[in-house]
Amino acid sequence: MSDTSSDLSGLMTIPGQVDPVPVARDITPRADGRLDLIGLPRPRICELLAEAGLDQRQAKLRAKQVFHWLYHRGVTDFAAMTDISKAMRPWLAERFVIGRPNIVEAQHSSDGTRKWLLQTDDGHDFEMVFIPDETRGTLCVSSQVGCTLNCTFCHTGTMRLVRNLTPGEIVGQVMLARDALGEWPKGAMDFSDDESAAQYTADGRLLTNIVMMGMGEPLYNFDHVRDALHLVMDGDGLGLSKRRITLSTSGVIPAMERAGEEIGVNLAVSLHAVTKEVRDEIVPLNKKYGIEELLQACADYPGASNARRITFEYVMLKDKNDGDEDARELVRLLKQFNLPAKVNLIPFNPWPGAEYECSTPERIKAFSDIVFEGGISAPVRTPRGRDIDAACGQLKTAAKKKSRAERDREDAAAQAAP
Repeated sequence: MSDTSSDLSGLMTIPGQVDPVPVARDITPRADGRLDLIGLPRPRICELLAEAGLDQRQAKLRAKQVFHWLYHRGVTDFAAMTDISKAMRPWLAERFVIGRPNIVEAQHSSDGTRKWLLQTDDGHDFEMVFIPDETRGTLCVSSQVGCTLNCTFCHTGTMRLVRNLTPGEIVGQVMLARDALGEWPKGAMDFSDDESAAQYTADGRLLTNIVMMGMGEPLYNFDHVRDALHLVMDGDGLGLSKRRITLSTSGVIPAMERAGEEIGVNLAVSLHAVTKEVRDEIVPLNKKYGIEELLQACADYPGASNARRITFEYVMLKDKNDGDEDARELVRLLKQFNLPAKVNLIPFNPWPGAEYECSTPERIKAFSDIVFEGGISAPVRTPRGRDIDAACGQLKTAAKKKSRAERDREDAAAQAAP
């Protein structure tokens, strides 16, 4: 085997509309040579402990203990793992690390939305967003650095695809949000000045829901997204119900049935248009998988029912997809395929260089009324986090907008301020 082929043996490719991109398999290499355990299931942790020198029985026991501390207790230091012997903890710390995505910048919106610019261990930037509401708190999680889909209304679509995120980089976003919100069993009620116990929901958590709606197309990173969500749903791990997790796709039909069977979470579909001509323009994937084929795949989605409806996302673009005839055709299509559906109407969120405008509030209401009258729920999503570019369709790594030097100057100025 040549040097080149051996270099690529640990890589996989991203399927999509562009040439395949090689990416690391399940763990991003670190400069210090240690292996990051976040994102790994118990069998993989056990395997790595055995490779590091433990016998099989010891490896199995330690893997169970480490898994509990990582995902149930949220510790980031082996020294905190009190049921592991004092001699074993430094041995673990020499070989392994409990990682989190590196925080480059954290922003708070005036409406309470939070956005984090994060960075992988090999220097790639991506974003996540937390949206608090009265009855829930939703974390919007990214699955890729960049995106291949080039949807013309979406700022993320103007980035090139860099690589898939690993399971650790995906589940690490959830871990980081729990860190920031103080939601691990120890210190769960340690509120910051601007948060009170009254803000906690009935189950005692601010973070109640996860949506795979951040940067990237989750079904073009299927294995890593599946593995990360299994950790999130594991009763011995993060323990979030699959009913509180939604995966959003632009319509990668070959992976949709697999997602229903192997992940089993709620499905959201970025529809955004009801005619081939318009959807070909704004969601180019439509040229590969058309509307009727997509709706049939939705009808076949395992687990869809009136109790677990499929959400169809529809961005409102002035004079493009917002006419009365579009609304009536949307109702007709959803009824033709007998879909248990609700429609999320999303006012277009502007970004620099965008070629579209948002539909007027009156036009959005008229569209919503027609869909409602057709017997389908069509709420209008309230834009959140627009002032920090955290709203739907606005995610694009802030590294594109600010250099590291600019951020350092801002941080220094903030610290020097009286």
